[in-house]
Amino acid sequence: MTDPQTLLLAFGLMAGALLYSSVGHAGASAYIALMALFSVAPEEMRPTALVLNIIVATLGTVRFARAGLFRWRVLWPFLIGAVPFAFIGGGIILPSTLYRPLVGLILWLSAARLLWPKPLPSVTSPKDPPIVPGILAGTGIGLLAGLTGTGGGIFLSPILLFTGWSAPKVASGVASAFILANSIAGLSGNLASVQALPDALPLYAGAVLIGGLLGTRLGINVSQPVLFRLLAAVLLVAGAKLLSLW
Repeated sequence: MTDPQTLLLAFGLMAGALLYSSVGHAGASAYIALMALFSVAPEEMRPTALVLNIIVATLGTVRFARAGLFRWRVLWPFLIGAVPFAFIGGGIILPSTLYRPLVGLILWLSAARLLWPKPLPSVTSPKDPPIVPGILAGTGIGLLAGLTGTGGGIFLSPILLFTGWSAPKVASGVASAFILANSIAGLSGNLASVQALPDALPLYAGAVLIGGLLGTRLGINVSQPVLFRLLAAVLLVAGAKLLSLW
């Protein structure tokens, strides 16, 4: 019989997957925060978050693509830079006292901009990203994704929206595919970590699958202003999680 603490964690993971997948993200930041709250062993946290990320990102990629909310031209420059560096970052364990609070502040500033009433370029005149800047941005995002055990969507989505490189809902579809590729690369960079996966992983996987099904349906159907508020909420939660580990 599954103990109440494990069931409560599974419920939290489902809620995290619902919120994050509504904006094309897979929820790794929320999963890591919840696992830390429930005192999951540190060596289990990153591989578990990446496995759950792969499940939700796969679902999101398929559903957003089927809804016509995906553009390969927006994605591939970032992938070229990100995937190899996510693989490298996945094999590195660094002290978190510097980069975690810095990234957390960046996410909070991004959330504030999303909630600001001035229209974003992505709403008024979206355009495809230039190839070289996209690749360079991808390298930084990929390294951060590998180091933090996330898929990098929390960094990619604000960049796409603030630069006007993608329409908001298309950005969600692009972020899902980006997270899927980076999560696979990050896990591959440290395959030995999968030996630490918890026995409750099937329960957690089922929970995030349900959350992802509900969240992607919500994300495909909501209006752009609501989508911005949802993304801002995701960035605030992720930023708070990073800053709390300072």
